[in-house]
Amino acid sequence: QVQLVESGGGLAQAGGSLRLSCAASGRTSSNYGMGWFRQAPGKEREFVAAISWSGRSTYYADSVKGRFTISRDNAKNMVYLQMNSLKPEDTAVYYCAATPKYSGSNYYIARAYDYWGQGTQVTVSS
Repeated sequence: QVQLVESGGGLAQAGGSLRLSCAASGRTSSNYGMGWFRQAPGKEREFVAAISWSGRSTYYADSVKGRFTISRDNAKNMVYLQMNSLKPEDTAVYYCAATPKYSGSNYYIARAYDYWGQGTQVTVSS
């Protein structure tokens, strides 16, 4: 089992920045791929970014490419999402997720992830 806890959400103005953190605990010795997803009111959960165990491969949704950066520190069991140039449409609850089955073909699929955090709210005002 892996427990995930997100933090760093809050209110930001358009054009501003926020940094989300995800702390992993439990069975963290396994090689987990990590992802960030988000869900806005009335919308389905959508993929935002993903990173492999080694950190060598990262993927981004087109809507955030060039603005968001995912990173990880395996020594600290932490994953981060640096969000710059925020837009009102980035407003959502952001979730951290982990999967031992991470691959280049499933990183964007929510059901491929076995463990999820409780989410952190990000609100971007115009």
